[in-house]
Amino acid sequence: MKRQIELHGVPMDLGAGRRGVDMGPAVIRYVGLSRAITDAGHGYEDRGDVTVPMPEKGRGEQVPRYGEEIRDVCEDLMRRVVASLASGSMPLVIGGDHSMSMGSIAGAAKYFHQRGEKLGLLWVDAHADMNTPETTLSGNVHGMPLAAVLGRGAPGFTGLAGVQPMVDPEHVALVGVREVDEGERAFVESSGIHIVEMGEVNRRGMESVMDEVLGIVSTGTGGLHLSIDVDAVDPKEAPGVGTPVEQGLSLEQAHRLCAFVAESGLLRSLDMAELNPILDQEGVTGIVCRDLIVAAIGESG
Repeated sequence: MKRQIELHGVPMDLGAGRRGVDMGPAVIRYVGLSRAITDAGHGYEDRGDVTVPMPEKGRGEQVPRYGEEIRDVCEDLMRRVVASLASGSMPLVIGGDHSMSMGSIAGAAKYFHQRGEKLGLLWVDAHADMNTPETTLSGNVHGMPLAAVLGRGAPGFTGLAGVQPMVDPEHVALVGVREVDEGERAFVESSGIHIVEMGEVNRRGMESVMDEVLGIVSTGTGGLHLSIDVDAVDPKEAPGVGTPVEQGLSLEQAHRLCAFVAESGLLRSLDMAELNPILDQEGVTGIVCRDLIVAAIGESG
């Protein structure tokens, strides 16, 4: 199926503990994202970057760190995503730290809610990202976005879409996780979302996992938002991330996951987060991001 893709960059590192992910959108563009998408047979328009304020001294000391600034960025991104979907395009959001996903998911959830439909969510990540300001050890918002999507956390985050939770837990799947903070563990286990840890992916195989997961996120929903933190991929193959965790998805597993999403026809919006070019080796992680995006969109034909 031919799609019209609208790209939105979010050059933000306010939610991360290390500088550098703000350069992610520029690098993913530089490695040929537009050409790869059009070669796959799709239309493409780059809508530019969301404006992100510079971190100011003293503003990042409260918890959540840079909370007001991140909320403003996510609110702007939410409006962009709603507009893309309303025009019949598929919003593609590239970052930037994973706190941006609160904006992209809020936009997709708001759009579907206005149509009387629910949104499904597939979250692919080495981490659960389900901390709240009360449980976080770092204060960094990139460890909180999935909690906010599920209605837990700072009101400025949870209320973005005007509907809480943004996505119902029974429509959410978390795949590839292998590191859960002690403070968030109770919420992770009681949240009601479907969790497939990395060990289970290896035992069962990606086809079995994705058959189950796609059934969960599609039942009773109008479509799927795919949110990928590139640290879900093993750092040997994608080293350019700020919070690497060993024994992650192989490139083959990650590509198969994205290919199953493309084949399902469920994808309505997509974000790719946490590329840190400063930590990369010979640009390989930027290429991984590009190729996974194209694999998830699929080829027109």
